[in-house]
Amino acid sequence: MDGHTYLAYDFPLLSAFWTMLWFFLWILWFVLLFKIIVDIFRDDDLGGWAKAGWLVFVVVLPFLGVFVYVVARGKDMGHREMAQMQAQKEEFDSYIRQTATTPSSVDQLAKLSEIRAKGDITDEEFRRAKEKVLS
Repeated sequence: MDGHTYLAYDFPLLSAFWTMLWFFLWILWFVLLFKIIVDIFRDDDLGGWAKAGWLVFVVVLPFLGVFVYVVARGKDMGHREMAQMQAQKEEFDSYIRQTATTPSSVDQLAKLSEIRAKGDITDEEFRRAKEKVLS
């Protein structure tokens, strides 16, 4: 035995792996930190001073602050996220329903033109209906 100790950095592939792992963990840390900061501001149950306290705790002592926040309020964090996603989905669905059910003025004018071309309505009735659609 020659007594040499090989470390991960002695092998280039393992060095690249460790660098990527630390970089990934660093990015993951910032994503978690910003997610918690957004959750602090999103929470309606917290008052202004409580939000300020949590924010100072998370910014001044980030590792301890994030750990304590996740342990203390992590479950509610998920509920708030789900409630926001549900509200966005309902708002989007209502917008789609409203947009899909109301025919555009172009479609209504095209139908009026077809009815007038068939002779089912007079020119005066067409003019009044057209004014009503365009107003």
